[in-house]
Amino acid sequence: MSASFFHRLGAFVILVWLAVGLAACSSFVKGGDNRHNIPLSSTLVAALRSIDSSPGAGMVVRIFKKEEVLEVWKRSSSGQYRLLKTYEICSYSGDLGPKFKEGDRQSPEGFYTISPGLMNPKSAYYLAFNTGFPNKFDRSHGRTGSNLMVHGDCKSVGCYAMTDAGIAEIYALARETFKGGNPSFQLQIFPFRMTTANLAQEATNPHFDFWKNIKDGYDYFELTKTPPVWDVCEQRYIFNPATNAPLDALGACPPVVANAAVTARQQADNAALANQADAIRKAAERQVAEQEAVRQRGAAVSGFFSGIGSVFGGTPAQPAIATPVMNGDPASMPTPESQRP
Repeated sequence: MSASFFHRLGAFVILVWLAVGLAACSSFVKGGDNRHNIPLSSTLVAALRSIDSSPGAGMVVRIFKKEEVLEVWKRSSSGQYRLLKTYEICSYSGDLGPKFKEGDRQSPEGFYTISPGLMNPKSAYYLAFNTGFPNKFDRSHGRTGSNLMVHGDCKSVGCYAMTDAGIAEIYALARETFKGGNPSFQLQIFPFRMTTANLAQEATNPHFDFWKNIKDGYDYFELTKTPPVWDVCEQRYIFNPATNAPLDALGACPPVVANAAVTARQQADNAALANQADAIRKAAERQVAEQEAVRQRGAAVSGFFSGIGSVFGGTPAQPAIATPVMNGDPASMPTPESQRP
């Protein structure tokens, strides 16, 4: 064979080698359908090291509506979770409180389990993961809704919208968590930081009992820095039930595995909450009573002067007539009611 043939063969091999190498890198190139494969930035990797964690370690995501923030926590080598990064929520819809039905434009609240099947690498909103709504608790209350996501693009109809840059990092962290062998991560969604003072301010809110319920899970994570095991029974959340068997959402609740520090904290909080909530409810009741008294006094005064007018030959007050637009033309007389079509 000629030397030129070997030169051409060598050039071909080099081209093939370059093509294979470039193809391997292209799976990590931003754009198109590959944005979900963008590797973690060196800044995030350094931040993980600083909290003694790693990309493949377990993860917990917490959302606080009122504060409009999303927190990513990662499991450290000690087994406890540490806060890695806080992201501002760009937009969410609805008010404080859980979601009830499809189309109510309300963002959900509660505890959710995010598995790889809920990740959406081809979202129209850059990247996304489904919250898993309705979960077991939601279904036990007959609540409906679909496609409730945490996504990018800063637009929300019942979802939690992040910036594209924010969801890119959150998505990448979740991806690496799954690659590390974790089958899921926990998503905790709260109306606000569940302090006694914050919750007491909502003593008259119809969601008060629901918020007290999910505060149990919040307290456990706050004190132990490990995510609680959650299930549903008696149509309420139960945290760390003393059984591994799935529970009947409508059935009786089993005992829980108690944690002394958490129990002491919750007992103190419940006592303080009862006092504060009772004071706030009584203040609200007084305000309503005062407003009603003012209304009744106004009605009595109006009735008194109306009676004086009739005694001295006054005429009953006439219904108010809308003032005509001052355009220079005479105002037309209203048509008598008996002659109206």
